[in-house]
Amino acid sequence: MKILLMGNPNVGKSVVFSRLTGVHVIASNYPGTTVGYTQGFMKLGEETAEVVDVPGTYTLEPTSKAEEIALKMLSTGDIVINVVDATNLERNLNLTLQLLEKGIPVIVALNMWDDVGHRGIHINLSQLEELLGVPVIPTVAVTGQGIKKLVERIPRASSPKFPPRSRDERWVTIGNIIEQVQQVTHRHHTWLERLEDASVKPLTGGFIALVVLVGTFFVVRFIGESLIGYVLDPLFDTLWTPVILQLSSLLGGSGFLHSTLIGNIANGEVNYVESFGLLTTGLYVPFAMVLPYIFAFYLILGLLEDIGYLPRLAILMDTIMHRLGLHGYAIIPTLLGLGCNVPAVLATRILESKRERFIAATLISIAVPCAALQAMVFGLVGERGIQYVAIVYGTLFVVWIILGFILNRMVKGFSPELLIEIPPYRLPLWRTVLLKLWMRVYGFLKEAIPIILAAVLVINILYTLGVFDAIANFTAPIVTGLLGLPKEAVVALVIGFLRKDVAIGMLAPLGLSAGQLVVGSVVLAMFFPCIATFVVLLRELGVTGMLKAAAIMVTTALVVGGVLNLIL
Repeated sequence: MKILLMGNPNVGKSVVFSRLTGVHVIASNYPGTTVGYTQGFMKLGEETAEVVDVPGTYTLEPTSKAEEIALKMLSTGDIVINVVDATNLERNLNLTLQLLEKGIPVIVALNMWDDVGHRGIHINLSQLEELLGVPVIPTVAVTGQGIKKLVERIPRASSPKFPPRSRDERWVTIGNIIEQVQQVTHRHHTWLERLEDASVKPLTGGFIALVVLVGTFFVVRFIGESLIGYVLDPLFDTLWTPVILQLSSLLGGSGFLHSTLIGNIANGEVNYVESFGLLTTGLYVPFAMVLPYIFAFYLILGLLEDIGYLPRLAILMDTIMHRLGLHGYAIIPTLLGLGCNVPAVLATRILESKRERFIAATLISIAVPCAALQAMVFGLVGERGIQYVAIVYGTLFVVWIILGFILNRMVKGFSPELLIEIPPYRLPLWRTVLLKLWMRVYGFLKEAIPIILAAVLVINILYTLGVFDAIANFTAPIVTGLLGLPKEAVVALVIGFLRKDVAIGMLAPLGLSAGQLVVGSVVLAMFFPCIATFVVLLRELGVTGMLKAAAIMVTTALVVGGVLNLIL
């Protein structure tokens, strides 16, 4: 049996899914798209049933790619569990009636039942069941209330013969149902509801957003750096370094195979950032430098999602982001990019159109510096004065705005309006947050790590064969003439393709002026992304999209670098 979980966005569908299936899940993209869905299994009596968490949809009359996929998936299921927000019954019943018109067996999970009483809403369950002709089970997914009864009633899911209706007739029917089953009594607003209102007003909402974003940035940096400094670095040094040194000895300490697998080892010590071997830098970068920030960002992201803040942030940012050809939800991958560009590019999947995903991924790769790069900018450029750090960040922000305007006009396609439900604020359940965190981290490991390792292997081989030295010699005239940097800086720019933070560190012994450091830092930040991000761009945008994004990166970096060289 195949059970489909369907409902509007932000109704707690993913929490119901986790209650039904546990942690053994498979996250996939619908074939030919980047629209994701989750699949799992549950015991139903003596049988095992497949459960699919269908992308959230408001209607079966598609207005977005996600809704098109939801409609296609509907034909593959045996039973639909329609998850409904009990606090917004009228809006949610539009999808319910459309499902009933399709004639597929349906059972309704009336979720967020605990919030109904808090809001002064009274729903006659027996009357609603009679009018819809299907079982209606009140649930509180975050606590598990009603889930057992929901499972017990699944075999009683029914398919009443609702005649097809045009849109206006359907809303009339919904109005009649609401009039018969729901009553709303007056009640005073709670402090959480006052905070909800303040979060979407321009003045107070902007202040709250600033506090949340700054707090998120510092918390993620703290968690990520703590995991690296106190957990992962000691693990690599204690457990992996002896293995690498033994393997290096077996390989003779030099040669092509040694350079490819181990890289450079100086004085019997392994520098995992600078060695550039597949088993050293190739493993250290994704697991000890990227993964900690992915873990930290997805943890905070899950908390903000379950609290109910992200839809409000998206609405606040929607007007600004629309100027860049995006909508408000694009702020989420942009924030991820401040920790690591890899999960940021992966997170562009939440955007509905191919055009939006291309613009967002390109802007992130060019103008959003990752945490490792920022640390080097503060450390190296900050020594010359905080004003030079401000110039670096100011330049990247201006580029983000101007390039967004340009791409909005040049890139063909559409950017849909932001149509989302705003859930009430609620305290998150840690079990749900941690389960969601595991699913996302596992998804990253499954998708990104094998590709990153393969790409690092290829790059290491090219580096060992001297291909990068040839590139450095070829591009030296541009670097010295246009950017005003010494020839030796070419190597750092090329190494930036492997690790941008290492590349900036290589500028330190060159005796550059403050202005040259600013130019070098900005160009490195905007030039080709690090290999991990580059590979994920290829995975998400395809070969053509990646080549277009790369051309924009190179052009923008050279133009901005040249302008800064003239000014400074």
